[in-house]
Amino acid sequence: MRVIITGGTGLIGSALAQNLVSDGYEVIILTRSPKRATGLPAGVRAEGWDARTADGWGKWVEGATAIVNLAGASVAGEAFLPARWTDERKRLLRDSRIRAGEAVVEAVERAEQKPGVVIQASGIGYYGFHGNEVLDEGAPPGHDFLARLAAFEWEPSTAAVEALGVRRAVVRTGVVLATEGGALPRQLLPFRLFVGGPMGSGKQWVSWIHLVDEVGAIRFLIEHPEAEGAFNLAAPGTVTNAQFAQAIGRVLKRPSLVPLPGFVMKMAFGEVAEILLEGQRAEPRRLQELGYRFRFSDAEAALRDLVG
Repeated sequence: MRVIITGGTGLIGSALAQNLVSDGYEVIILTRSPKRATGLPAGVRAEGWDARTADGWGKWVEGATAIVNLAGASVAGEAFLPARWTDERKRLLRDSRIRAGEAVVEAVERAEQKPGVVIQASGIGYYGFHGNEVLDEGAPPGHDFLARLAAFEWEPSTAAVEALGVRRAVVRTGVVLATEGGALPRQLLPFRLFVGGPMGSGKQWVSWIHLVDEVGAIRFLIEHPEAEGAFNLAAPGTVTNAQFAQAIGRVLKRPSLVPLPGFVMKMAFGEVAEILLEGQRAEPRRLQELGYRFRFSDAEAALRDLVG
């Protein structure tokens, strides 16, 4: 049982690799710098790739259980503060996703024994901004940069494997809650300094998911052969930004009274601020219909598990 993970040194990929290898899977992480991939879980192997072609790593696809394509530059950047979307940054976001998807397709095309499934990463940014509307997987894509990227380039980047007879599931992930990385450490700091509060109006919806459920859902999709198409990976307990801020305050025993004005965020982060100020109210309808049970469907319970 071999699973290949692109983007496997990131937050989700590392946790997924640990989970899989602990249950006896052979796990291969693809990285541009295998020698620098230190601290991997015991039993996880790092192999090199150029994130553009199948050269050098394609042989591992033969008879693989799954390829999980998580590759792509971080939307918010790697620094503590979100990176502005310059034209150069947008090209990086696009190219890092499209080229990785093309490499996966090339590897599947070369394989005589095709992999069982390709799990393709995406995000709830696919839907754009819909206010209070509840968004299941049938909702149409939005019109902003991230929505267009997800709907017309990122998700379709591996669609060709379906014509090769390979099952494919697309995971539209919300805000992943984890202490090891992602958005949560950035959100917690103001509260620790007693200056925490909602962002902008606080009325925008936050579609979140605990890292445990992110990993659990991806594994569920790998192991259920009837799972194909798009799936929202967001907990059923969606909350507003204000409610989320209040939950952080209660967990950390800090006030949640200092809002971060929207105009300040727009001045500081430009187009990226729209993601934080608008949000989406995504519903994991298809995942629940298939029988996945969330371990965490309450935001405050998830936060207490992580930092309480």
